[in-house]
Amino acid sequence: MRRIRATRENWQECVIDELWRKDHSGRRATNALGADLGRGWRGGRSHQHWVMVSCRRAPQRTPRVLGVTLAVLSAASFALYNAAARRAVVTGTPAQGMALTVPIGVLCFLVVAAISGEIAHFRQLPATAVLWMSAVGVLNFVFGRYCNYKGNQSAGANLTGPVIQLNVVVTLALAVIVLDEPCSALQVAGAAVMLAATFITQRQGSRSSPIPTAAATSRFVPRVAEGFLFAFLAALAYGTAPVMTRLALQSCGPSCAIFGGLVAYGSATAVIAMMLLLSSTLRGNVAAVERDNIWWFVYSGVFVAVAQGFLYAAVAVAPIMVVIPLLQSTLIFRLFFGMWLNPEHEVFGPTIIIGSVVSIIGACAVAVDTAVVVDVLHIPEGLANLLQWQI
Repeated sequence: MRRIRATRENWQECVIDELWRKDHSGRRATNALGADLGRGWRGGRSHQHWVMVSCRRAPQRTPRVLGVTLAVLSAASFALYNAAARRAVVTGTPAQGMALTVPIGVLCFLVVAAISGEIAHFRQLPATAVLWMSAVGVLNFVFGRYCNYKGNQSAGANLTGPVIQLNVVVTLALAVIVLDEPCSALQVAGAAVMLAATFITQRQGSRSSPIPTAAATSRFVPRVAEGFLFAFLAALAYGTAPVMTRLALQSCGPSCAIFGGLVAYGSATAVIAMMLLLSSTLRGNVAAVERDNIWWFVYSGVFVAVAQGFLYAAVAVAPIMVVIPLLQSTLIFRLFFGMWLNPEHEVFGPTIIIGSVVSIIGACAVAVDTAVVVDVLHIPEGLANLLQWQI
C-alpha cells in the first residue's frame, strides 16, 4: 500500500491510499474492458488497483470571524438605541417611547420573517411556545423597556448602563435555579465584580460633568436613586427574558427564533394598544409627543430591532461564549455615542469609565466558560480547581 498526502483549499489534509492485490502467477492482466495491463508489477506480477481517498475538513474560521463581527455590530446598535432613547426622553416620556418603539419592532421582524420565509413555518411553533414568547414580549418590551427609558430619563444611560448589565447575573442565577445549569466559582466572582462596578459608577453621580455646557443651568443633574431603581428593574426583566425564551424555543430549534420574536413583539403591541384604549391619561401622554422626539423614538426602535437581529445572527454562527462577552462592549460604545449625541444630558468622568471597564471584566467572567479561562491563562492546578468548583 502506498500513501500519498495532499492539501487542498478548505481541506486540512487528504490521504490517498493506493492498494494493489498481487498475483504471483506472472500472467498478463486485463481490465474489465479487456485492455492489456501488462505482465504483473514489480517483477512480473499482475495486480488489481484500488484508490481510497479520505479527507479531513479544515477548521472554518470564517463563521467565527463573522460571529465576532455581528456581535460587535449588535453591541454598537444597542448603544445607539440607548443614546437615541436618552435623547428622546430628555423632553419626552417613557410611555411615549414604549408606545412608539414596540410597533416598529413588529414591522422590522415582520419584514425579516417574510424575506427569510420563516413566516410560512408559523405552524411549527407549539402553542406553549407561543404563550411563553407572548409573556417574553410583555416582560421585555413593555415592562423592561419602560423601566429602561425611565432609568435613562432619571440618571442617564452612562450611569445606569452598568446596573442594567446586571441582567447577565440574573440570567445566570435563573439558569442555575430553573434550568439546572452548572455555575462555577469564577462566575459567582464575576457577578460580584459587576455588582461592585455599579457602586463605582454611583460615586460619579454626585459629581459635576466635566463636559462644558452652553449654560450652567442646562447642566444635567441625575436623580441617582430613582435611575438605579428603574435600571435594576429593567435588569430583572432583561435577565429573565432569555430563560423564558429558552423554555419556549428549546423544543422547536433555532428556526423558530424569528417567528418567536415576531410573536413577542406582537403580544407587546397588543398589550400597549389595550392600555391606550383603557387609559385616557396614557392616550393624552402619547398624543402630546413632540415632533422632534418622534424621530428619536423611531431611531431607537429601529436600532434596537437591528441590534436584536445582529444578536440572533451572531448566535447562529458563533459560540455563545464568544458572543455574550463581546456584547458587553456596548458599555464602551455608550460612552462614545453619549458624548456625541448627548454631551449635555449625560454624566461623564473617569469613574464612569472605570466602572464600565470593571463591569465588562465581570460580565466576561460570568459569560465565558470557566474551563476556557483556565486553559488560556494557564492557571495553576490548585487555583483552577477552586475556580471550577460547581455550585
